[in-house]
Amino acid sequence: MPNPWTGKGNPYTKQEVRNRLQAVVNEKKAIIAAGAGTGISAKFIEKGGADLIIIYNSGRFRMSGHGSTAGMMAYGDANAVAMEIGEFEVLPVVEEIPVICGVHGSDPRRRMWHFLGKVKDMGFSGVNNFPTHSIIDGHFRNVLEETGMSFQKEVEMVNLATKMDLFSVVYVGKPEEAVQMADVGADAIIAHVGTTVGGSIGVTNATASMDDALERTQKIVDAVKKSNPDTFFLAHGGPINTPADVKYVLEHCNGLHGFVGASSLERMGIEQSLTNLTKEFKALTL
Repeated sequence: MPNPWTGKGNPYTKQEVRNRLQAVVNEKKAIIAAGAGTGISAKFIEKGGADLIIIYNSGRFRMSGHGSTAGMMAYGDANAVAMEIGEFEVLPVVEEIPVICGVHGSDPRRRMWHFLGKVKDMGFSGVNNFPTHSIIDGHFRNVLEETGMSFQKEVEMVNLATKMDLFSVVYVGKPEEAVQMADVGADAIIAHVGTTVGGSIGVTNATASMDDALERTQKIVDAVKKSNPDTFFLAHGGPINTPADVKYVLEHCNGLHGFVGASSLERMGIEQSLTNLTKEFKALTL
């Protein structure tokens, strides 16, 4: 349904995004959501047929040649970066598919209801919790939790987004986190199983084997399906990188609806195509 003000798609309501994704599932096709750190990435991800585009600060680091984990560090204002990419690069060029804003929900400097109002006004159709503290563990995670920068803040952000009619697609690392998110209205749950392997700046060894990734993903799906069967479930990260990997996971994980690719789509596409194209040019002789 086009936006009457622009003739383009964004913004969509929460239900309109859900309807689009349900239509994909009804056709027995996988939902594919893609992270985009630049306008040209978003433009051609849309041409490739992705169902959602997600913008978050790690996309800028990734497309600058750095590891996605840079987005978890204090190298910039995550919320400001996502808004800037949206306003000046992605939203002006995406024609029709919903664009989701990565929101750092635990940012202590922002009144989240006020910031989400800006996100909605910008033309985003939903939110994603990135950077997310769900992928941090150990002592540092405990310190974050104890000092008011907890995962619960991300849950509260999604609760606000639900009240504001924004679609939400969220990262979680554990079944209990998934249930918390689903209980406040999260529409799609992403089972995050670690940093993506491969390429020039991916991790060398997967933090989880494929069997581990499947087991962790299945536990997250099963935990939420009991109380929220209408939730969409997506896989992400670790050893799940290529289309063949995603096919394998979809075949072996009951209740999974699709995949979120950031490094897997945007970075790998650039690395491979630019390298090969340059080699073709350099093979020319006089």
